[in-house]
Amino acid sequence: MRIITVFILLSIALFSCKTYSEEDKKHFDQQIQDYLKKEKKTCQRSSSGLYYTIIEEGVGEPIRYSDIVSFTYKGTLLNGKVFDEQTEPVEFEVRQLIGAWKEIMLELKPGGKAFLVAPPHLGYGEHELDKIPAHSVLIFELEVKNVR
Repeated sequence: MRIITVFILLSIALFSCKTYSEEDKKHFDQQIQDYLKKEKKTCQRSSSGLYYTIIEEGVGEPIRYSDIVSFTYKGTLLNGKVFDEQTEPVEFEVRQLIGAWKEIMLELKPGGKAFLVAPPHLGYGEHELDKIPAHSVLIFELEVKNVR
């Protein structure tokens, strides 16, 4: 059932139509910076607005957009509330993932681990989901288990 839920969430993200203004993006960026400061975490910021830390790069060939990856993850909101956790690997094509996951997967290799903080435009945007309010900044810890 959880895999179906994840697939539905990822599908929604693919068809998200909300375009955030530069002011909105600055607001979310400030929320992320405040969170990182409070939690004493250091991350890189990509040009898309994704904050991330590669914990382990992994070994082998870099993941490609056309690859199928299996991975585990934990997702939380800025307030620390866990909205989803997959301890058994889920499997998706990289192209099917939300923007934040696509971006980080292309930085990893099999066995890679990452911490990321995603603004709404790289997550689920304006869509309100079961445990995720609309316009939420999302925090993920993920580990790539296999790539094919």
